[in-house]
Amino acid sequence: MFSRLRLVSMLPATALALILTAPVTLAQDETAPRFSAAVPVGAPMSFADLIEEVSPSVVSINARITAPMGMQGGIAPNMEGMPPQFREWFERQFPNQPQQREGRSLGSGFFISAEGHIVTNNHVVENATEITVALSDGEEYPAEVIGTDPLTDIALLRLDTDEEIEFSFVTLDRDPTIRVGDWVVAVGNPFGLGGTATAGIVSATGRELPTNVYNNFLQIDAPINRGNSGGPTFSLDGEVVGVNSQIFSPSGGNVGIGFAIPSNIAADIVDQLLADGRVARGWLGVQIQNVTDDIAEGLGLENQRGAFVSSIVAGGPAARAGFQRMDVITAVNGESVDSSADLTRRVGRIGAGTEVTFNVIRENDEIVLRATLGDRPAETDLDTMQQGGVTEPEAAFFGMQVSPADAVTGLGLDADRGLVIVTLQPDSEAAQKGLRTGDVLLEAGGEILTSVDDLQAAIDDAREDGRSAILVLVQNASGQRYVALTLDRV
Repeated sequence: MFSRLRLVSMLPATALALILTAPVTLAQDETAPRFSAAVPVGAPMSFADLIEEVSPSVVSINARITAPMGMQGGIAPNMEGMPPQFREWFERQFPNQPQQREGRSLGSGFFISAEGHIVTNNHVVENATEITVALSDGEEYPAEVIGTDPLTDIALLRLDTDEEIEFSFVTLDRDPTIRVGDWVVAVGNPFGLGGTATAGIVSATGRELPTNVYNNFLQIDAPINRGNSGGPTFSLDGEVVGVNSQIFSPSGGNVGIGFAIPSNIAADIVDQLLADGRVARGWLGVQIQNVTDDIAEGLGLENQRGAFVSSIVAGGPAARAGFQRMDVITAVNGESVDSSADLTRRVGRIGAGTEVTFNVIRENDEIVLRATLGDRPAETDLDTMQQGGVTEPEAAFFGMQVSPADAVTGLGLDADRGLVIVTLQPDSEAAQKGLRTGDVLLEAGGEILTSVDDLQAAIDDAREDGRSAILVLVQNASGQRYVALTLDRV
């Protein structure tokens, strides 16, 4: 009795009035619900029809993961094939071989095609060696990764089955018109319990989080917990408006603050993963920060709008376009830039190789700079480039970061010649053609290399001559050989 009274006392006044004035005969009608209450205008009497319709498209994901401990990603130095003069230095940098840890990752996902394509979170399947997908009817199938995008936390899978099955699927809303207060329904696999549905409203839109600058999250209060990651958030018309990704929780459980990747962002990432298996983002080659009160005052700016350039990657697109430290970028292709995160998102949405116009404030003068964007390097390489790594930050070429060999102390080089490969993207052309960390680039286009500028000049000359590739002389423990690297992949 106490709990019922307490529940009623929390209802709106209009609902109380309806309960108190309901005809007595209604309670005696066997077909009437046991309890009655007013339903707010616009709210569904039940979510059952919606959940029944979309649930077959929602899956549970069980991934066996193996991840290295104590060493960041990328291709590990090849100690056996490394020139002796480099081995000692790299052994000091990587004193222990990475140890592996094994575990399980539980998450959610949803079909977006009858052929078995599944959207989920990258963190659900990252470092997975085996992925099993459980359907709503209990059937289980292995799945393969088509592509992932860690920066937005989106992954695309496909069921690995020889059976001719048409799977129930749902649609990503490519132009959502979500407002704060709209009803949403989340379906997923919290704590491994299987198909679970919850409902709530959109609490905020365009929410920025420090852990992810590429997403303007939807904040929802539909309860989501661990295991809901990668599951869908539906609008009342049954379209996916968000991909559940994170929760804010001091306790580890739901406190009514969840974050979903907007469906239009997810759809763009999925399109690229379907087409190429990867996401290509524009890259300017700068480190930026927000324009704070102190920075604005120090620069004599009237407001805090824009992105403040704190450093520039040597040899990168910004360096070649004439950007300088302490520049404030205020617009991209005529569109205003509000913050550093805003600039990162805008540049990231533009394809590599595109010429972009930037409005810049420099020493109280507004200037216009034009830069041809590069292809954003892998995060591990980017961190090394921006933090300086073993030397001052250098440029990335063909998926590898190089530094002058004589600048790496302890290598014992006798001659001022060559560029040592410090980091290498696993999926790059250079890696595919057998180059490894610790290899030395001696020549490019027939020109001796002593600095990064030499390599850039050789590439520029090859392009001016109309060549589609450049020959690079590489030295390692096996000797010297020439490797042709395609110029459009620089």
